[in-house]
Amino acid sequence: MLHHDPLVSDIFATGVSGVVALSFLRLWQETAKRGIFDQKLNRKLVHVSIGLVFMLCWPLFSTEGSGSILAALIPAVNIIRMLIIGLGLWKDEAVVSSMSRFGEYRELLKGPLYYAATITFAAVIYWRTSPISIAVICNMCAGDGMADIVGRRFGGKKIPYNKNKSYAGSIAMASAGFIVSIGYMFYFSSFGYIERSWNLVLGFLIVSIVTAVVESLPISTELDDNLTVPLTSILVGSIVF
Repeated sequence: MLHHDPLVSDIFATGVSGVVALSFLRLWQETAKRGIFDQKLNRKLVHVSIGLVFMLCWPLFSTEGSGSILAALIPAVNIIRMLIIGLGLWKDEAVVSSMSRFGEYRELLKGPLYYAATITFAAVIYWRTSPISIAVICNMCAGDGMADIVGRRFGGKKIPYNKNKSYAGSIAMASAGFIVSIGYMFYFSSFGYIERSWNLVLGFLIVSIVTAVVESLPISTELDDNLTVPLTSILVGSIVF
């Protein structure tokens, strides 16, 4: 802990985690503003990194109940920000350009809002002692993010039932979600939060494959991947873990 008093320690941890998350957001906002990356690639770099970096900070928090609640405040603040900007109550072109598909501020009320809500939910309900939180965040961030990045570059061969998705993208999603989930399994097990095992590895593989299949379906395009992927991860994870 960062302090002998658990609550004080968690407050310090919230500050550190918030600064880390905000720093990454500022980084991608600057790259979007300066046009360093293609707008779509920049948005996906935000998508891949923010949730995973935030989860890296979870060991800073205490084992008390205040730990997960205070940690969840960080993405919860982002929920409020997405609502304020998405409803047009506040203008922030840097946020819009770094997180939206087409540069429309109302887009923040869909994917980016679901993204922040998912991470908040995972922190409050499952936290770092549950493999479900790992599966949910890793498949949404690394899996779904890499699906788009790889699919746009190598996605010439389309899936027959959804011409908007490719075999390369779906394979990248399942692979990235699974590999990063395993990485966090080892990371959290090193702190004693979970116990690594082959059963967990198999469970992560099943979740990643099923979420990749669901993401490839037309319904994911209609509803938003940031909604269908987490819901699928939670459902399948509840069965296999």
